[in-house]
Amino acid sequence: MDNEEQLLADQNYYLEAGIHIATKVKSPGMIRFIYKIREDGLYLLDLKTIDSRIRVAARMIASYSKNDIVVTASRIYAIVAAEKFAEIIGARFIKGRVTPGVFTNPNREDFMEPKLIVISDSRNEKQAINEASKVNMPIIALSDTDNSTKFIDLIIPSNNRGRKSLALLYYLLSREVLKQRGDIKGYEEFTHKPEEFEAKVDTKMVRQDSAL
Repeated sequence: MDNEEQLLADQNYYLEAGIHIATKVKSPGMIRFIYKIREDGLYLLDLKTIDSRIRVAARMIASYSKNDIVVTASRIYAIVAAEKFAEIIGARFIKGRVTPGVFTNPNREDFMEPKLIVISDSRNEKQAINEASKVNMPIIALSDTDNSTKFIDLIIPSNNRGRKSLALLYYLLSREVLKQRGDIKGYEEFTHKPEEFEAKVDTKMVRQDSAL
């Protein structure tokens, strides 16, 4: 079996979705995931590493009870993909900014005690990471090259801003979690499509999201 056959998706799907295309900025913790630099200055992430990290993340998520998992997303493209992911695996979903105290203050009406958190953007969702770190909750995060890796237990290096990239990431993660749980025996039993995870937004909304 060659390397391409070992990937969770055909290599061309990864490339077309731009799952490996990162930013022009690199944080110290993300340097090890960079494969090379394009002529336009954009960093490229290693596809094999992305693929293997999705597998590892899926195994980790599958080891937790559904009710003990929370998923967060703040950007428009990520919200649609992450919410669909949470729905499929039966996890709780937090849209937008995580309120201070939601994991640490039992007196709050919205207080919850998850045991694992999945972060869609470690730069935009700093509050969620801070809250989780205070209670020693394991953190899985989709991280681009400009993201901080502080407090992150498992990094999935990826383009966490692109519409198609996020859709494919969460599609594959959903499929792998169900397979690891034994909810499906083979990929042919997973009837969802990447398009279901893809945001449909207008230009104005995209401009607002880019400004965040």
